[in-house]
Amino acid sequence: METYLIGIDVGTGSARAGVFDGSGQLLASAKHEIEVYRDERRARVEQSSAQIWDAVCHAVRAAVRAADIDPARVVGLGVDATCSLVVQGAQGGVGDPAHPERDVMVWMDHRALEQAQRINAGGHAVLSYVGGVISPEMETPKLLWLKENLPAVYASAAHFFDLTDFLTWKATGSLQRSSCTVTCKWTYLAHEGRWDADYFHRIGLGDLAEQGFARIGQEVVWPGTPLAGGLCAEAAQALQLRPGIAVAAGLIDAHAGGVGTVAARGGAEDAAACMAYVFGTSSCTMTSNAEAVLVPGVWGPYYNAMAPGMWLNEGGQSAAGAAIDHLLTLHPAAPQVRAMAAAEQMELPQWLARQALAQAADPSDAVWLAGQLNVVPEFLGNRSPLADPQARAVLLGLGMEHDTDSLVALYVAGLCSLGYGLRQIIEAQAACGVHIASISVSGGAGTHALTRQLLADATGVPVEVTACPEPVLLGSAMLAAVAAGVHADLGSAMPAMSRVAGRNEPASGHIRALHEARYQAFIKSQQLARELRESLAPLLKQAPDAHRAGQH
Repeated sequence: METYLIGIDVGTGSARAGVFDGSGQLLASAKHEIEVYRDERRARVEQSSAQIWDAVCHAVRAAVRAADIDPARVVGLGVDATCSLVVQGAQGGVGDPAHPERDVMVWMDHRALEQAQRINAGGHAVLSYVGGVISPEMETPKLLWLKENLPAVYASAAHFFDLTDFLTWKATGSLQRSSCTVTCKWTYLAHEGRWDADYFHRIGLGDLAEQGFARIGQEVVWPGTPLAGGLCAEAAQALQLRPGIAVAAGLIDAHAGGVGTVAARGGAEDAAACMAYVFGTSSCTMTSNAEAVLVPGVWGPYYNAMAPGMWLNEGGQSAAGAAIDHLLTLHPAAPQVRAMAAAEQMELPQWLARQALAQAADPSDAVWLAGQLNVVPEFLGNRSPLADPQARAVLLGLGMEHDTDSLVALYVAGLCSLGYGLRQIIEAQAACGVHIASISVSGGAGTHALTRQLLADATGVPVEVTACPEPVLLGSAMLAAVAAGVHADLGSAMPAMSRVAGRNEPASGHIRALHEARYQAFIKSQQLARELRESLAPLLKQAPDAHRAGQH
């Protein structure tokens, strides 16, 4: 009898679910939107965990209906989510007292910048496993902010979860944490199987150590491990599935995209040879290695956080798709062109990509449309390899044009700039001995033919795409397959359930030379922006409080 697997992916703006068979074939998928609450002045981004769980339930039920299968034949669930902090069981939320339901600090929340700086100044040994510098996007700076600024909320919280572990707890009642989440975002030392109590004492979170780490996870298991008890009765009713089916220890969303792509059959089928580039609101790079290699400014190395038995180096860009969206809003033609795109039931970037391809002989030629426009798209800082959350964007070559063609040019320049940021990460890793032969791109923003070719040309590395249109969901379905016994382990599930469907080779000749020149301008602009910020900083500190908006 045919059995089925469900992969669940919770991104920044929606929860999605996909129904798969054991070969990795996607039968149907569905999504449900999630609200995001932003206070940009205070660098806060929040969500409601109750609303997220409700969205997951809606998406799963809709996906099963769309697949037109018997729910009783679903044998396993796998979950991935953004690396957001969930504060469970506290007397209030993580921000506005009028909204206690907002109990999630979203991954992109940067309110803990000062706490991260203090932690980094301490230079503890565990920081070697986060690229030497901890990010305000990670969980211990956020916990420290919570303790210092909302002490009653911090003290009353029963549990602190990464969002993935919160969802598997809701599904099973199990407090087991995934080694992926706690290793990559909480400083758990998976290669030693322990938390470092000294680190927590030194940074001001010693109470968590004194409590035996009960509130952040006492039992850590590998991704794909079937969690104790399986799907609990309450969750089964909400999802309309059988109680007791396997629920796998999950992954961070980007890592699920890596699992779904890097060892696909038809490629090298070697996780160490292929970098995963998960291109969504932000971007993440996932590079696996047999040995632990420390790369300054690149998170990790993390043991067994993605490809089984391997060390992971994780880079990325804090804004990728979000950077393109914001960049386009700066152009005077954007509202008019957005309305034109909407009339054709297209998003603005899709519409612009179509226009770019129509004006170019082939996708590689689209770079000529950018002209002298060049962008450093660090609107939310540089996550890797500079580990500089205070970095900001640079735009070069702007004129007074306000027509559609100039908007297309800005879009192409923005895409190229993301490729140059990706090249910078690849080169930083190569300088430390971590080399790749190809890039496998996933995520909605990376599926377009123009995007894939410009990424290949900008980096000089072949870009692959896998057959499944939802590789992040597929990665979570692979976890479900392992937990349910459909595949023996993750290493065998990865090539069995995924295959390469296309490959974009980098351009040569004049186009390669043009990208090289643009890349060098990108690096120089990035350096100049940092020098300018550092020279202005002491002067700006003298400004009256009323004039300091945006200086954080």
